[in-house]
Amino acid sequence: MPLYHLSPDVALALSENRPVVALESTIITHGMPWPQNLEVARRIEATVRAEGAEPATIAVVDGRLCIGLEDTQLEALAQARGVAKLSRADMAVCMAEGRTGATTVAATMIAARMAGIAVFATGGIGGVHKGAEASFDVSADLQELAQTAVTVIAAGAKAILDLPKTLEVLETLGVPVIAYGQDQLPAFWSRSAGLRAPLRMDDPAAIARAHLMRAALGLPGGQLVANPIPQEAEIPRAEMAPVIGKATQDAADHGITGKTLTPYLLQRIFELTEGRSLDANIALVLNNARLGAAIAREMTRMEAPGPTSEHKPL
Repeated sequence: MPLYHLSPDVALALSENRPVVALESTIITHGMPWPQNLEVARRIEATVRAEGAEPATIAVVDGRLCIGLEDTQLEALAQARGVAKLSRADMAVCMAEGRTGATTVAATMIAARMAGIAVFATGGIGGVHKGAEASFDVSADLQELAQTAVTVIAAGAKAILDLPKTLEVLETLGVPVIAYGQDQLPAFWSRSAGLRAPLRMDDPAAIARAHLMRAALGLPGGQLVANPIPQEAEIPRAEMAPVIGKATQDAADHGITGKTLTPYLLQRIFELTEGRSLDANIALVLNNARLGAAIAREMTRMEAPGPTSEHKPL
């Protein structure tokens, strides 16, 4: 039995060397309520298509790793209860037991790489949680970026995290962190984290070329492209900092840790901002989908064989 199943649209796009953008599924199952989750999932896929690429939403459905979901599958997943949240550690177990699970950044990267999809657009990556020096709570996303050759477009790491420590760990792991169109590292809901990004690129073609150059050099791992939220949709860092502080304290008071921490914090911040955080989240994910499609288009163009069946130079 094949390890994964490609949807007909994704299979056709890959066979024709057309651009494909991977999309995670935890935003559907753990990010927002029904029916808004389905509406947003469809909007993200439509945005990728409008930009000339094929979306490949990834999930484990009844033990089957699906790369690209039919609309009926998307709708069923959006209404499903008790869906597992999958990362590198538990993805195989979920599949072996025939269960259903939504893929996080790490699991989506693994699946995308298996299928030959080089670009993945998401909201924000996981990272080093505040207080990690005591809890050792560090997302598997960081290690995945260091070993799986996928370019990930995100609005930076989630702002609920310890962003300076997250940046330090990414540097230690040798992950290129590229701010798109600005010098400052974005902070999810905010355009600036108050930190200078290690690298800056302003052109999707340059990002695509860097991905291919890493492969040519034999370097493991992917790239993190930190794409700032559109200015009209952002919640400034000065406004978000006390909200995040309050939500973090509430989580500590209730003893919330591990996989339940991020969903709790996002829900609490939604309540404290009276829904503005979710509106910003949707705007940044759509923005990342647009950039992801542009990078995928450029990568496909660069990889396309010429008249003599030789690859174009980087």
